[in-house]
Amino acid sequence: MSNSTQYGFYFDSSKCTGCKTCHIACKDRMVGISRNKDDVVNAGVADLPGMLWRRVYEYGGGSWSQNSDNSYNQNVFAYYASLGCNHCSEPVCVKTCPTGAMHKREQDGLVLVDESLCIGCQSCAQACPYDAPQIDAARKIMTKCDGCHDRLEQGRKPICVESCPLRALDFDTMENLSNRYGEGDGHFAPLPAASITQPSLIVKAPKHAQASGSSAGKVLNVREV
Repeated sequence: MSNSTQYGFYFDSSKCTGCKTCHIACKDRMVGISRNKDDVVNAGVADLPGMLWRRVYEYGGGSWSQNSDNSYNQNVFAYYASLGCNHCSEPVCVKTCPTGAMHKREQDGLVLVDESLCIGCQSCAQACPYDAPQIDAARKIMTKCDGCHDRLEQGRKPICVESCPLRALDFDTMENLSNRYGEGDGHFAPLPAASITQPSLIVKAPKHAQASGSSAGKVLNVREV
């Protein structure tokens, strides 16, 4: 799949402190106007309890070893990753959707859900390596980050980007992001290999970043706040 204009995210893990402000701001945008499938939501998005469209992962590991003189060496590491939908160039969620509900918009490359077509089969969720599509069990409809397209139409950036106190997140066309930040670093754990979906995401790795797929650490915390 290709789009003349493709929007995406930039994430600088070296700046992220794991404060979860982006996570909370995303939840706050779910203003609870309506949860009826046939009603029009005229601001924000519907109230979606339990949905985590943007998640902050703490990833850490390492060990200590004792020397013969009773001193210690250590290779302990910990860092954060803020992650949502990456509106991929080759979205596996779109490819696996049997009804066409999951689709990629031509004008900006955002991957969205047409709720009128969704049958809640969760094929998209099973395929996505980023855990972006999430089921609204009450309505039996898949939901996901929509790139805050209502804010984009107002000339604003997604709420997660505007809320970050350390400016670790940015959102723009991929061309503009590349000009601003370069091509970034390769995906690091716990992110999956970028080759799976060609995500619209540029990342700057933290100190002591572990390679994508590494078993040196584990996700320590992604609980809802």
